[in-house]
Amino acid sequence: MRRDAIFYQLFQRYPAIFFQLINQQPEAVQRYRFTSVEVKEPSFRIDGVLLPPEDISDRRIFFTEVQFQKDQGIYHRFFAELFLYLYRNQGSYDSWHGTLIFPSRQLLPEDDRNHKMLLDSDRVHCLYLDELEEFEALPLGLALVKLTVVSEAELISFSAQLIQKAKQQPEPFPPLPDIIELVTTVAVYKLTALSREEIEAMLDLEIKETRVYQEIKEEGREEGREEGREEGQMAMAILIAKDLLRTPMPLEDIATLTRLELSKVIELQQESDVNTENTEIGDSDEGET
Repeated sequence: MRRDAIFYQLFQRYPAIFFQLINQQPEAVQRYRFTSVEVKEPSFRIDGVLLPPEDISDRRIFFTEVQFQKDQGIYHRFFAELFLYLYRNQGSYDSWHGTLIFPSRQLLPEDDRNHKMLLDSDRVHCLYLDELEEFEALPLGLALVKLTVVSEAELISFSAQLIQKAKQQPEPFPPLPDIIELVTTVAVYKLTALSREEIEAMLDLEIKETRVYQEIKEEGREEGREEGREEGQMAMAILIAKDLLRTPMPLEDIATLTRLELSKVIELQQESDVNTENTEIGDSDEGET
């Protein structure tokens, strides 16, 4: 499962959840724009950057990296990209903050000697998702984040609990439809041994009516098989790309976040444009009759 893509989708929709996670409250949190940026000479691409609105007084920029695999070079790459971006954009920001998100401390690089001063400073946070508060005590947005690291045995009960908690709130944040969509996404891809009917019964949902299930079905995912899992991962990437194409995010950024080829993202955009044109033509014909 592409957990980082799910994180980036969540942060792109709701920047405030990222700031809840790092316990910071900059000015105009929900107006921050989550994106990826490319820094040339040499060329680096930073997948997670939250850019402040241009009209606020404290222009803090936030860099983040979600790391679910062992990578001894993560500190070298993260700080090289971060400082090169600041060098190429001198005077654009007043301060910066860096966040590295790990599922647990077990994935930390073994050698931090060259970066210990930065890691120990108040400019950088390393977050370990398994050390967040108890699931029941977390706000809805942070509970969604923690859902990506709970065990398969806990996933169903926590998912059901999260949905019920959202239903009990008059204006849940994120909204209930988005919570159901993201919970369903995590469940479908983590519980590959269960059938759709079993997941539905456990979550008390009709997931065959949710957008994520329909998209996966259209992509021909076969549950329980390796080939099916690969198709499911592609379907998930396509689903996220289609969602991001509704935003102003550049196509190159969408390709980076979803790990799709840029040509595939362009193809999806063209399909979306054709569907929109057909809808407009159909509406026009109805108006003439």
